Amino acid sequence: MQPTTTITSAPEKPSFKEAFLFWLKLGFISFGGPAGQIGIMHTFLVEQKRWVSDSRFLHALNYCMLLPGPEAQQLATYLGWLMHGVRGGLVAGILFVLPSVFILLGLSAVYVSYGAIPWVAALFYGLKPAVVAIVALALVKIAGKSLKTWLHYATAVLSFILMYFLKVPFPLIILGAVAVAVVLRKIWPSFFQEKQETTQQTQNEQSYYLNANSPVVGEGVSWGRSLVRFLITLALWAVPLALFYFFTRNFAFWQELISFFTKAALVTFGGAYAVLPYAAQVTVEEFQWLSKTEMIDGLALGETTPGPLIMVLAFVGFMAGHNQYGGNLAMGAVGLFTTTFYTFLPCFFFILAGAPFIERTRGNLALKSILGLITAAVVGVILNLTVYFGAAVLFPASVSVDGLDYFALAWMVISFVAMYRFKVGMIPWIGISAMAGLGHYLLLN
Repeated sequence: MQPTTTITSAPEKPSFKEAFLFWLKLGFISFGGPAGQIGIMHTFLVEQKRWVSDSRFLHALNYCMLLPGPEAQQLATYLGWLMHGVRGGLVAGILFVLPSVFILLGLSAVYVSYGAIPWVAALFYGLKPAVVAIVALALVKIAGKSLKTWLHYATAVLSFILMYFLKVPFPLIILGAVAVAVVLRKIWPSFFQEKQETTQQTQNEQSYYLNANSPVVGEGVSWGRSLVRFLITLALWAVPLALFYFFTRNFAFWQELISFFTKAALVTFGGAYAVLPYAAQVTVEEFQWLSKTEMIDGLALGETTPGPLIMVLAFVGFMAGHNQYGGNLAMGAVGLFTTTFYTFLPCFFFILAGAPFIERTRGNLALKSILGLITAAVVGVILNLTVYFGAAVLFPASVSVDGLDYFALAWMVISFVAMYRFKVGMIPWIGISAMAGLGHYLLLN
């Protein structure tokens, strides 16, 4: 007797309410950085609910990584759009960020109000070396997955040298990587040949609501409609700027803040770890909106909240408004909301205006080659971030043997080993690190 194969029937299109509740839940549980957030979405949308097949999920992810901005938030927006159009994309993208906005606002207010209290400072003292270890761990993981050829390794090394030693701005490095990829693909295409990765066969592709054989979503969207969405984005960009112009006395500050974070949002290839060195370099050293220590504390706060790590920029906006207006918490909140708005506005445009065309470009090898070299350049940038923050934590006073903080060095190593070798979760380890800092303070006092 021949065994019969059971094929699971495809689920019905998820209701908007059902999807809404998932995106809301995701906004509160999306810890663990992009890898953790993408994993949560894959587990729920692909494995449990079978709303989206692996092939469609990975296709969306690959192109979100090519775009500037936080890839996990853009992936949520993309998948929300695939299932429920523009309103689905807006709801998914906004709810992915919204909980972390208010959580970070509360933490930022507590930080500037009580951060000088010894026991509060002790908590952050333990967090700082753990955060450096988290960044180093991200470097190891991303490098292991993205550096596939000698060209990728050379690009990563050159990227680090240009940014760390020659202070070349991050956007120029990305543009350079794109130019090199385009030129080399035309002259020596063999440089981009990689080992064919083994991929798991998608079983029962038809058992997903959205699968490889589903009609192309947004096929009827024209360039004209995308132009309309671009004009709407420009109008939304201009509204807060106009309000600051007419209702504040310090318009120059808000204009500078809006200009910088708009620029940062447009060059954040590789996510938060890639853009933070650029943001730190400009906001700390050039604009002097906050100190290097406050920037590191902001990174620690960003690691403790759900949502994309790029929310660290919202903390920078809070500190900028807070310090500019003499310690005013309300203006700090305005700075945080303004920064969040301008950081994520381009993300929605890239997906809602570009996704219909992205859906029509499956299998485009030229774009994949450019993406690969950009990712390699980002590895060098992340190495720069690791060194930048590591030096600030290990040598808080001066870069010398006498200035070395031995507790920070020891806890940095312990943190890396705990998370890399023993797979301790990032969120539990952040709590352990805060307690270690407090214990160190109590032991010495």
